[in-house]
Amino acid sequence: MFSFLISFVASALLTLLVIKEAKLHGPAMDSDFRGVQKNHAHAVSRIGGLSIFFAVIVAACISIWRVPAMTSWLMSLLVCAMIAFAGGIVEDYTGNVSAARRLVLTIVAGLLAYFLLDARIDRLDLPFSTWVIPWWWLALPVSVLAVAGIANAVNIIDGFNGLASVVTICMLLSLGYVALQVNDMFVLVAALIVAGATAGFLVWNYPVGLIFMGDGGAYFIGFMLGELALLLVIRNPQVSTWYAALLLIYPAFETLFSVYRRMFVRGKSPTMPDGIHLHSLIYRRIVQWAIGRKEGRALLRRNSLTSPYLWAFSLMAVIPATMFWSNTSLLMVFCLLFVVSYLWLYARIVRFNAPRWMMRHKKR
Repeated sequence: MFSFLISFVASALLTLLVIKEAKLHGPAMDSDFRGVQKNHAHAVSRIGGLSIFFAVIVAACISIWRVPAMTSWLMSLLVCAMIAFAGGIVEDYTGNVSAARRLVLTIVAGLLAYFLLDARIDRLDLPFSTWVIPWWWLALPVSVLAVAGIANAVNIIDGFNGLASVVTICMLLSLGYVALQVNDMFVLVAALIVAGATAGFLVWNYPVGLIFMGDGGAYFIGFMLGELALLLVIRNPQVSTWYAALLLIYPAFETLFSVYRRMFVRGKSPTMPDGIHLHSLIYRRIVQWAIGRKEGRALLRRNSLTSPYLWAFSLMAVIPATMFWSNTSLLMVFCLLFVVSYLWLYARIVRFNAPRWMMRHKKR
């Protein structure tokens, strides 16, 4: 927990510094209140990822000083993550880095990790056997696209105060727990460092939203999450590949479903933002209806009340993944249950027929 605490304190202090000096980051202030995915009422700095990144650097350096054996692993991982982070933070400052270019940068980062860290998907566990992937030409693109996809997926679910932060913290703590069970100290320390930095940022992001994670933070955390999940599974054969699949299924399936919805249902580009993600529907058709009113205070309250719905929903995958990390059959069953639950819930809400247990009493 030492790594977590150091990273948490560093992130909380650095994030506060960024908030206090927000006037120095004029181009990085999010003052667009009309976008389809905008749910705030005042200008907010969107470079929270900057403090998260530097907090991880500080904690990693201290961890390397305490355990020199992790030097090459931690430094290699951070070098790769820096590439993914760069595209996001430049977008936060300039608004000129397209989603396609950011995806390319995360692919480059994943490609570098493939060679520096040997982060590759080389097997697929099945209930009674394991399918080994012997071909590099298949393992390489699958590994790289999987990590790049998770980085992009975390950015997609980063729609409300605390949403992406709490979801990824739970996933990182799960990675740390399983790494502890298999005695993988590198993944354990790295997961706790990133979780601590994200938690330090969360102090100022939820519920009041004094700062946003931004693309830099989302891509950085998403890349680290994807790489650590991949490394944990590959370095420890006793951990089922379906553990990583179930652990990351909420942001991953949200992304895949969004691509399907945009391309095949609406006939638009998959990179075109829209306001009908699951979290957006919960906000507009459940929380917004219940809270009512349009002034800033009510908008803030609606924003903060949306995230807990998705926290609970994501735990439907994180908890069983953590409990049954070595049981391939059960993990596959829970993956199927999650997909069915997502589609059922989405269909209910989009048709204005949300389950009663999700509804709140309307405020007048």
